[in-house]
This record gives sequence, C-alpha cells and structure tokens, in this order.
Amino acid sequence: MNDEREVQEVLARYVRATDRRDGRAQGALFTDDAVVQIQTRTASGAYEPFGEPLIGGTAVQYAVEHFMEPHPEGGSSHHITSDHVIEVDGDRAHLNAQFIVFRVRGRSRPQTGWRDDAVGAQGTVEPIESGYYDTDLRRIDGEWKIVRHDVLMDMPMAVPGA
Repeated sequence: MNDEREVQEVLARYVRATDRRDGRAQGALFTDDAVVQIQTRTASGAYEPFGEPLIGGTAVQYAVEHFMEPHPEGGSSHHITSDHVIEVDGDRAHLNAQFIVFRVRGRSRPQTGWRDDAVGAQGTVEPIESGYYDTDLRRIDGEWKIVRHDVLMDMPMAVPGA
C-alpha cells in the first residue's frame, strides 16, 4: 500500500471508530502529544476554536467514551469523507477531507410484524454535520499517527450548560 493510501486509511479508521463510539480504537490513532481542536465557522466565514483542545490519544479516548452521546436503540451514525487532498513528505503527511455525518434511526419491528405494504429500509437517515478534517500525521515506527487534527465545522455548535 502506498503512503497516500495508508494516510487515507487512518481517516477511515477514525470515522469508523467515531461511528461505533470506540474510544480505544480512536485514541490509538493519535500520538501521546497530538492536539485535537474543534473549530466552528463564524458568520464572517472564519473559524474559531470551540472549547479547549484535547491533548493526546488518551484524552481522545476519554472524550469519546465520556462526552459523545451514545446511540439510542436502533440508532447509529455514519460518517462520509470525500475529496481527500493528501501531501506526503517523507515521514510527515497532511490530509484535508470533507465530511458529512448522518444520523441513522432504524424503526423497531412491530410485534405484529411489518405492514404488508412495508418495503425497504425502515427508519430515517438525516444529515446532521458537515465540514472538513484538516490533519497532520507522522510516521512512527512504520505506522502513521495523527499529531494535529482540526475538525472544521460548517455550523456553530452548542453544548448543554454552555
């Protein structure tokens, strides 16, 4: 596998870990001193930091396990990334990709079974977030690790109590 494909696969593993709410898998993708910062787009089009940065893979794991809302029964999320721009320079790489996050909510099968006219997937899929991942990576002992990860949100964010 070439370097560009290996770098792209790190992002694929990142979004799959996010969708599964697997903090251990996601944290393992980062160096111990990695910086992760969510940024939101302002009315002027510029980005501003949202909250404090996370430092290191252990902090990423903790955030996924303690701050991400668990999926409800029958629910999940699905990240799509596209238009990957990857630059590799020796053991350093930069990745920029667009993302869209979908909220997936499957309907529960009624105790009496689906209606006779029910066809196909039962539930809803709704886009809820979009933006860019802007990520720096470093190859350490033959493995690409994230050293800086900016999540550039297209919309403002709110959290309870803030």
